[in-house]
Amino acid sequence: MKIFKFGGASIKNADSVKNVVSVINQTAEKDLVIVVSAMGKTTNALEEVVKQYFLESGDLKNALRTVYDFHYEILKGLFSSTSHPAFIDLDKIFKELKRFLETNKSKNHAFVYDQVVSFGELISSKIVSAYFTEIGINNTWLDVRQCIKTDANFRDANVDWEKTQERISEKVNKKGITLTQGFLGSEHTNNFTTTLGREGSDYTAAIFAYCLNAENVTIWKDVPGVLNADPRYFTQTMLLNHISYREAIELAFYGASVIHPKTLQPLQRKEIPLFVKSFLNPTAPGTCVGKGVTLDPETSCFILKKDLVLISLSSLDFSFMMEDNIGDVFKWLHKYKMKVEMIQNSAISFSVCVNDKFNNLEALLAKLREKFSVKWNENVTLYTIRHFNPTEVKALSENKNVLLKQESKETVQLVIKE
Repeated sequence: MKIFKFGGASIKNADSVKNVVSVINQTAEKDLVIVVSAMGKTTNALEEVVKQYFLESGDLKNALRTVYDFHYEILKGLFSSTSHPAFIDLDKIFKELKRFLETNKSKNHAFVYDQVVSFGELISSKIVSAYFTEIGINNTWLDVRQCIKTDANFRDANVDWEKTQERISEKVNKKGITLTQGFLGSEHTNNFTTTLGREGSDYTAAIFAYCLNAENVTIWKDVPGVLNADPRYFTQTMLLNHISYREAIELAFYGASVIHPKTLQPLQRKEIPLFVKSFLNPTAPGTCVGKGVTLDPETSCFILKKDLVLISLSSLDFSFMMEDNIGDVFKWLHKYKMKVEMIQNSAISFSVCVNDKFNNLEALLAKLREKFSVKWNENVTLYTIRHFNPTEVKALSENKNVLLKQESKETVQLVIKE
């Protein structure tokens, strides 16, 4: 048995759904678990529903209509008659969503978020399953919330592996095609829907692979595989044929759009290969993440993160920056939800490059000034090169204002003010 995962870009409209069928036919796989994300930008649209729900004068009706109309148009592109059961299913699902919004009493944003946003995957999987059936591809639709059991940490739930293993083994037939949702689970006390956090659909595919001892996992994307650099920022890029589990985790840690470490961990434990392939060219080999050589071809990998903040601290009395001082810094970074991208310290200074994604910079700086001398630079760019050579570093930093440089055996990082 194999696991296929199709993300939002691969099912963004009726033609894309039809292309999924082409992928299934070209790969000629018969025994599959297919994991699908929400269609296109549906998650963003449902986040808008949540936003309007919590606003006193929010336009909830229009936000819901946007989501409904988007899926209705896809159905019209897949089925010849609006009397098809898929249209009835769409209406039923939306009635369920509206019922939740009308009867919910909770003010817990994370809880409401999970209950609402989850409808994206439920709708997409129903549509894809119905279209498969329509054209003669037998499949079993599975509510993933019956299988993946979690704690009640809404928006970033932790998997209960023992219960999940038991449920998946019980409910998934290893023969034929099972079609289910990514990103979702349910907490085991009240069965409320939970979501699995960043890259949750990829993680779902890995969970099923682990529990079913799958042969491999394939993530279908609109790129040929994993590249050694982002083509939006670098002109010469190269397809990576093979990446080891460890190297993929290293690249993800530094910010590469490879695969999230939490997806790789269960696969690595059972040495299940993961492929990243193009749904536009399904027979191409793509990239394999698995055991074996670190990187093929052996080449430098470039990672870029923009719009960061470099904060430089020194003690007010020129005393050493010791564990107690640095401990306070990390406590405040956590409190103000700063994602740390790089750190560097000396005897009397400490520098940290952060992503201020929650716009808490001013509050953090005010707190830091109570104890430290503080300097900062906004809108800096962090370049990371894995398996670098000196020529590449020189070319990258030439004629640029390098604020900070950090180098180890395999990795060099440059904080640059563009």
